[in-house]
Amino acid sequence: MSTNKIMVTGATGFVGRALLSRAVRQDFEVIAPIRKPLTNVAGRIDMPLLEDIRKFPEDCGWFDGCQCVIHIAAKAHSTNSSLIDYVDVNTNPTLNLARLSGEAGVKRFIFVSSIGVHGIFSTSPFNVKDKLSPSEYYSLSKLEAENGLKKIAAETGMEVVIIRPPLVYGANAPGNFGKLAKLVSKNLPLPLGLVKNKRSLVAIDNLVDLIITCIDHPNAANQTFLVSDDYDVSTTELLELMIRASGNKPRLIPVPVSWLKLAGKLVGKQAVIDRLCGNLQVDITHTKQTLDWVPPITVEEGIRRCFVKEDLC
Repeated sequence: MSTNKIMVTGATGFVGRALLSRAVRQDFEVIAPIRKPLTNVAGRIDMPLLEDIRKFPEDCGWFDGCQCVIHIAAKAHSTNSSLIDYVDVNTNPTLNLARLSGEAGVKRFIFVSSIGVHGIFSTSPFNVKDKLSPSEYYSLSKLEAENGLKKIAAETGMEVVIIRPPLVYGANAPGNFGKLAKLVSKNLPLPLGLVKNKRSLVAIDNLVDLIITCIDHPNAANQTFLVSDDYDVSTTELLELMIRASGNKPRLIPVPVSWLKLAGKLVGKQAVIDRLCGNLQVDITHTKQTLDWVPPITVEEGIRRCFVKEDLC
């Protein structure tokens, strides 16, 4: 078996693109099934067409010589989707791909899950040994996949590694961070100058570094890892970092959090305010000690890279 061939799903997504770039730089042989034809800038990535992740072809030969499968492809948060919809994309295809990988002799399967399996708010930093409490369809489907993967690992002997990131940020990030970055770029006064919560985030470069580390690290086998920048920030601190990195001067109005929550209720945006003001902290002690790993870049550097023209994120 090749010692450097890997398969990556979700290669055209935010995390997938960053992972491919890093993998090519480190001379991995990469196969990345994709739904639509894509110009292969690197020129060293095999990109066969896969129209539907739910119908991964058997006997396709894609697993031949593959050391590790890294499964990133997933259905992200959608307000119009049911639990069945999420399971149909995030759970069942994951387990099908894992079974095919195990049958083909793949040594290790890395699954990018979500910190949401622990919950959306924390009273103390989430620990990898904590009782899980997912509250959204997305995280429920991820947890079902995690549980199924552990069974497949026991049945096939294939090593499974589970990674649970919190919000992932970087240049051109989608989701909530992307919306926040667009808001910051307008340099409008924001009523978020008194939010003293604590939230763990992870820069795309740090997440990718951990994934790369887990490809062949002997201590990663059959482990679950939480990941973050290992430095928590308040929403106010995050906005100040983002605004300064964008080249502007922070204009954050000191509005009490109680007023923000009241306003959120009145305009039907309570969930948004709760996320902006709530705590979600991650304890990555287990990750650092098990892998002798530390996040390679700081929060400040991660945020800086979001607002430079270089293709760093």
